[in-house]
Amino acid sequence: MKFNVTDKDGLLRIEDQLCFALYSTSRAITKEYAVLLDTMGVTYPQYLAMMVLWQRDGLLVQEIAANLEVDQATATPLIQRLEKLGLVTRQRSPEDERKVQVFLTPKGKKYYKTALSVPDGLGCAIGVDQKQAKRLIKELNGIKAFIRRKN
Repeated sequence: MKFNVTDKDGLLRIEDQLCFALYSTSRAITKEYAVLLDTMGVTYPQYLAMMVLWQRDGLLVQEIAANLEVDQATATPLIQRLEKLGLVTRQRSPEDERKVQVFLTPKGKKYYKTALSVPDGLGCAIGVDQKQAKRLIKELNGIKAFIRRKN
């Protein structure tokens, strides 16, 4: 089979693109998380929502969405699935019944202790120690902040 090459100078080689390195690494890390989170019975997005609630219980759905950097329409089904797992409960806000607060259940609070081993487990799975992780987080957050300032 013969292929035509448009990019004869190799200027757009996929393996040389930052976007693809970020994308493919993110997918690989998410797969590693799936293995680590299997014992908890939660998905990676559910784990992220739980981390938000472990920091501050009783948040509104839109506050969880903002912390996860997703829209409310994405956060709502995620929270509903956590509720079905018995990890959270949803209640109408006493101040404004249009708003829904999310609270950890005793089971959801208990999962915190299990989750404490996840960051180190991931580090071992991907060969990144805490010092490297902090550096990478700082660099990636810097890129994200630059993009936000620009827009």
